Amino acid sequence: MAALAILVSVFAVARNSDSLETLKKHLATKRDQDRPPICLEIAEKQMEIADKLYVEGKTEPATAALEDVAIYSEQARDAAVLTGKHLKDTEITTRRLQMRLVDIKRTLSFEDQPPVEKAISRLEQVRISLLKKMFPGGTR
Repeated sequence: MAALAILVSVFAVARNSDSLETLKKHLATKRDQDRPPICLEIAEKQMEIADKLYVEGKTEPATAALEDVAIYSEQARDAAVLTGKHLKDTEITTRRLQMRLVDIKRTLSFEDQPPVEKAISRLEQVRISLLKKMFPGGTR
């Protein structure tokens, strides 16, 4: 049974990787206004992978997946700010990703938390940028 569970887990990660590569190729052909949803889908898939890798104790590959979460969230923000499209959805998804990172961080040892904290900070900066674009007057 354990071997079957491992096989299913490996297959799921491999299938997810295939769809990630497809999404990344698809992203390269899209206009700026169409990029945020694809970038966010990639970020969400990378988050799933990072979470699974942390559960399995594979911190280095999980950290690399977290880097992609931050990178693709930033790309979604950049395209949304540039075009003015998908701002709200990008902020909501980024907030959801950030909250999931906070949950993941709570499960990790102190030594494994810094990369997660860095990713949380990067996503917070993405959200701040989006909120400033959506609400240019800000608070007084």
